[in-house]
Amino acid sequence: MLVFPELENILLFITAATILIVIPGPAVLYIMAKSMEQGYKAGIASVLGIGLGGMVHVVAAGVGVSAILVASATAFSILKYLGAFYLIYLGIKKLLDKTPFHQQIQVEKKKALSRIFYEGIIVNVLNPKAAIFFFAFLPQFISVGRGGVTSQIFILGFLFILIALASDLMYVFISGKFANWMRNSAFYAKFHKYIIGFIYIFLGLVTLTASQPSNNVAAKKG
Repeated sequence: MLVFPELENILLFITAATILIVIPGPAVLYIMAKSMEQGYKAGIASVLGIGLGGMVHVVAAGVGVSAILVASATAFSILKYLGAFYLIYLGIKKLLDKTPFHQQIQVEKKKALSRIFYEGIIVNVLNPKAAIFFFAFLPQFISVGRGGVTSQIFILGFLFILIALASDLMYVFISGKFANWMRNSAFYAKFHKYIIGFIYIFLGLVTLTASQPSNNVAAKKG
């Protein structure tokens, strides 16, 4: 049986979530990089992948897996390093690409959207900061007295993903427009792969900075 949080908590959650989501973060930078690199369709596929990856974290928060991740230094480190190295790998791969710019654009556009979708899932699932965020953020808006804490977390998490999808699609449109505008720019043609490559590497390095919350915090949320 589904148990909803109190209406007041839901409204507070939507307000807080919207404020957090519209501020560009690592996921938005990744989506913008994909949109600039491969166009609107690729951007939308990455948004859907990131969204599904987010739902994995929501489910993990609801069933308690996130609590294990936050409490276990080994599990947290494995997730952090896998996520960071995957993004850095994507960046280095882009930097080493010797294909001329205009051929590069055509090659990237021909890549299967399913591949981009799965890449988005991997990037978000392997993001330890996303795990910590959902574990720490969602419980603040739970109406404990109503019971059904797990279902309340699922409902709030689903709302968060919906708001994030709307916001991320806006960034796809903006970055896609920018990329189309820059297509004929000699500067963009020359430095395109460096811009995209360094965004991926930067995101990987940001992931490496994720620190495990203290056991006291984990205990309070658990």
